Amino acid sequence: MVQQVTNGIKISVKTRFEGSIIRNLKRYYAFTYKVTIENQSNDAVQLLNRHWKIFDSLNNTEIVDGAGVIGIKPILKPRQKHTYVSKSILSSHIGAMKGFFKMVNFTTTKTFKVYIPTFQLMVKKILN
Repeated sequence: MVQQVTNGIKISVKTRFEGSIIRNLKRYYAFTYKVTIENQSNDAVQLLNRHWKIFDSLNNTEIVDGAGVIGIKPILKPRQKHTYVSKSILSSHIGAMKGFFKMVNFTTTKTFKVYIPTFQLMVKKILN
């Protein structure tokens, strides 16, 4: 698990290899990642947007931008957490993701970025 705190917002990410799939005679590798967003600040905040950079060992890079996470824009009061699970499909058995969430602080009305630490997507059996 990787963790990082930005502006009082703690991001924790845990990954899992789900298996490989074949599409059009090509093998892909499926991963899930569980993200926990914890508001450690004294102000209520809302997640507005996400930005992901996804890359694999074949030098493929994908940029994903969008509103909210999995269709929602969670509001977090102080000490509250929001957890969600999503997935990524890679062309190789090793990759990584990093990014940020754009959030708004309801007390100051200012928007800010909360950085998501780089986390690995890896098929564990290749380590042996």
